Amino acid sequence: MLGDGDGLYLRSTQTAAGNLARSWVFVFHQQGRRREIGLGPYGSGTAPVSLALARQKAEQVREQLAAGLDPIAEKRRAAGVKNFGQVADDFFEAKKPGWSNANHIRQWERTLTEVCKPIRSRPIDQVNTEDVLSILRPIWMETPEVGRRVRVRIEAVLSYALSKEMRTGDNPARGRGHIFDLLAKQGDVKKHLEALPYAEMPAFWTQLAGVAGSGGAALRFAILTAARPGEARAAPWSEIDLDAKVWTVPAERMKEKRLHRVPLTDEAVAVLNSIKPDNPKPTDPVFPGQKKGKPLSDMSLTAVLRRLEVPVTVHGFRSTFRDWVAEETDIDGMVAEAALSHLVGDQTERAYRRGDAFKKRRKLMEMWASYCTGQK
Repeated sequence: MLGDGDGLYLRSTQTAAGNLARSWVFVFHQQGRRREIGLGPYGSGTAPVSLALARQKAEQVREQLAAGLDPIAEKRRAAGVKNFGQVADDFFEAKKPGWSNANHIRQWERTLTEVCKPIRSRPIDQVNTEDVLSILRPIWMETPEVGRRVRVRIEAVLSYALSKEMRTGDNPARGRGHIFDLLAKQGDVKKHLEALPYAEMPAFWTQLAGVAGSGGAALRFAILTAARPGEARAAPWSEIDLDAKVWTVPAERMKEKRLHRVPLTDEAVAVLNSIKPDNPKPTDPVFPGQKKGKPLSDMSLTAVLRRLEVPVTVHGFRSTFRDWVAEETDIDGMVAEAALSHLVGDQTERAYRRGDAFKKRRKLMEMWASYCTGQK
């Protein structure tokens, strides 16, 4: 910063486009704290401030200080300064028309309204580094990808405020040379949780319900049936009996190489009906991929989770189901294992117990579907 004397400075910063932006600031101390107040841009913006005008504004600040007033509070009162939430909403409404992806729009809206809720009431010109860190710390290491996106979105809102001359100085959410130096290196931690905590399933289901196409339908079907992702993703219509509400997976497609019958709930049938074409061939995939006659690729369901910014694995939903059964129901663990098509007990015990607990599993899957969809 270049000093003019007695608290008045000209600050130069580099914009994201590589241009030089200059603005006037007045630096003062009050109650033992160093503070600064913006006096406007120099040579740019809608109302550039000359050196003479900057000196006049600086003198007004000195008079306020001499009268025991807080210059920043006075400026905010006179200008009706908005808080972070109001500016974030303005930014969102300004940018939304240019976004075509509905999931992208929902993700931005959730970040600005829910994730940033603790700082929404903060005056926009008072949002500082500690405010940004208070949002990022709980998620930075636990869900790295989400943490990175949240930082970028906060930075975008604050950059918007800077361009609207609502605040001055550096952006406290900038990454390189600032936030990245203040938080742990994300590359040192595991990026994904194995499974979604079952308590979060109803909220996640609401998000997933908005995902159209084969990918979203396949993930919903896999969750409702507690099936292995590959078994659900590659199912042909020949395995589905919508009238009997049964999905029969042949032995050659099962990990344990034994036939597995899966009871289909009303919710699972609804998923299938939502994507069923007229008169499908028995060999047609239930969840078609990009290539004609071929099922979805093995990364399709993972791509859905990435779009929703949910850092868990697709296979982990089977663990979510098993945890829910153990913690929230009185269902016999053997029934849950049968639903997951796990081999339980030794060969002799399995030979003795030849049934597949189908009726009990139907009741269990109906309970699970009700829980996932928020009906219970």
